[in-house]
Amino acid sequence: MLTPLILSGGSGTRLWPVSRRNLPKQFLALAGQGTLFQQTIARAQQLPLVAAPIVVASEDHRFLAADQLLEAGIKDATIVLEPLARNTAPAIALGALQALQRDADATLLVLPADHLIGDTEAFVDAVNKALPLAAEGWLVTFGIRPERAETGFGYIRRAAAIDSNGFRVRQFVEKPDLATAQAYVAHGDYDWNSGMFLFRASRYLEELAEHAPAMLAAVRAAHAKASGDLDFVRIDHDAFATVPDDSIDYAVMEKTARAAVIPVSCEWSDIGSWSALWLTGDKDAQGNLLEGDTLAVDTHNSLLRSHERHLLATIGVDDLIVVTTPDATLVAHRDAAQDVKKIVETLKAAGRSEHSIHRVVHRPWGNYDSIEAGERFQVKRIRVKPGASLSLQKHHHRAEHWIVVSGTAEVTCDDKTFLLGENQSTYIPLGSKHRLRNPGKVSLELIEVQSGSYLGEDDIVRYDDVYGRA
Repeated sequence: MLTPLILSGGSGTRLWPVSRRNLPKQFLALAGQGTLFQQTIARAQQLPLVAAPIVVASEDHRFLAADQLLEAGIKDATIVLEPLARNTAPAIALGALQALQRDADATLLVLPADHLIGDTEAFVDAVNKALPLAAEGWLVTFGIRPERAETGFGYIRRAAAIDSNGFRVRQFVEKPDLATAQAYVAHGDYDWNSGMFLFRASRYLEELAEHAPAMLAAVRAAHAKASGDLDFVRIDHDAFATVPDDSIDYAVMEKTARAAVIPVSCEWSDIGSWSALWLTGDKDAQGNLLEGDTLAVDTHNSLLRSHERHLLATIGVDDLIVVTTPDATLVAHRDAAQDVKKIVETLKAAGRSEHSIHRVVHRPWGNYDSIEAGERFQVKRIRVKPGASLSLQKHHHRAEHWIVVSGTAEVTCDDKTFLLGENQSTYIPLGSKHRLRNPGKVSLELIEVQSGSYLGEDDIVRYDDVYGRA
């Protein structure tokens, strides 16, 4: 059986302000149907004899991954939670150890969760061509045939052919300058490094034991201490903190004598910047990629993206990236799109929250939108999924007023439990134990008005929680 191993880390810096630490790009719908994560899962399901996927995700994104898997109709996936980021080599080792627990002959198809592939048929064909090489013990990577000289990708140089489809890897090359990239494309033996791999799980661990034994030992120790938590496999934090931070390219692929590459043209992009998204999108006659409520007058070769209930209008501009969210706006020249991470770094250094948290915050039970805030008050719009429930909790410093906009709310406040319908409201006094639940089959939406001396999200004491956060 072929086991898809989906790598779903990422800090959400390159597509700011839409992508952020608490909602990185793999969980966003940027192009095509569904999120990038869901598209990756769907591509893997097109392969023959495919097993349930293994997802390696950040602990912070566990409920996002679980919800999006369920939305995609995947109910038997294994989600392995990394307590902290340690790059791709350890993440793949965790996936390999997990796969071997259910299949001693597991073959892993390693896929980053945040890539876009326009030609799924070509991708599936390349994987099928790579399977015989993986069965023979090769560590196969997929090289994307370059469409242009690109300085944002690493390259793979092909050596002698192994069979009619695959080649030995001569060299992995770091991101080049423009002149070098142009020379690579003209040469013809260089492909973009896609970061996708195919190999037997046992073979990867053998190579890791030879080239990075300390890493493998630390990953084994952390995985051995893993514990089950709801539907997740939670890796021990302290043990995983000792794992060296390194990529699969540096730790294994550049050192092994058994690296192979399958060239493929599949309309691939890693969506590594707003300019990369502009390149892949469906543009209008003026070369503009428009998303959301936008108006482009005398505007050319630009990307405009707005959010709901907000009109973004431009006039007399060319080659711009303009992206708005409820709490931030980015304006950049397309040629400077790779430098967006500098804004994220500046925000982080200044102690601001916009680099990590959206105004709309997703929770396992739904989401909330901080509509307005001022001295001693805050207004939120809360959506609770059908059948979902918030924790039984209390606050030391704030009281709350709840007004139901749509749906039905089951409210627990101290020793009382009652239902509220549309246009009804209730008051939750400071210090009261309370819970909000949606007992219905449609989403519950309500307005919450908080008032008090401190309104931070850390003013919460949980007594009972179906999501294990108590």
